[in-house]
Amino acid sequence: MTESAVLPNPAPAIDPETKPYWDATLEGKLIIRHCNACGENHWYPRTLCPFCGSVDTEWLETAGKGTIYTFAITRKGLGHYGGVGPYVLAFVALDEGPTMLTNIIECDVDALRIGDRVEVVFHKTEAEAALPRFRPVAQ
Repeated sequence: MTESAVLPNPAPAIDPETKPYWDATLEGKLIIRHCNACGENHWYPRTLCPFCGSVDTEWLETAGKGTIYTFAITRKGLGHYGGVGPYVLAFVALDEGPTMLTNIIECDVDALRIGDRVEVVFHKTEAEAALPRFRPVAQ
């Protein structure tokens, strides 16, 4: 069994367009954008819909649950993650549709499988934000 490493919590870049997203993370909420023109939900949090180009979008609170779409186990990271390992970098398909890039934490990295159910947890940063990461849902 190889436990995932404790990860650093680097501060994200926050701008006026993403500030509501980062504010929600401090409240323990994961929000995404919903397009009123085409009906699609999307993540990364931006006003412009990547599906149809509309700016008629609004925030949508998610349940914070999803499945692992794909993942990689990093044994030695770079930058803020230098010297940290092993850790999991993954795409999680949220129940609401979008897939987001994130980390899987609090897990046996050797036991993870594509399709495993996960739930969001938040790690406070030095900025006015918390990083959304995911952990396996207890079966």
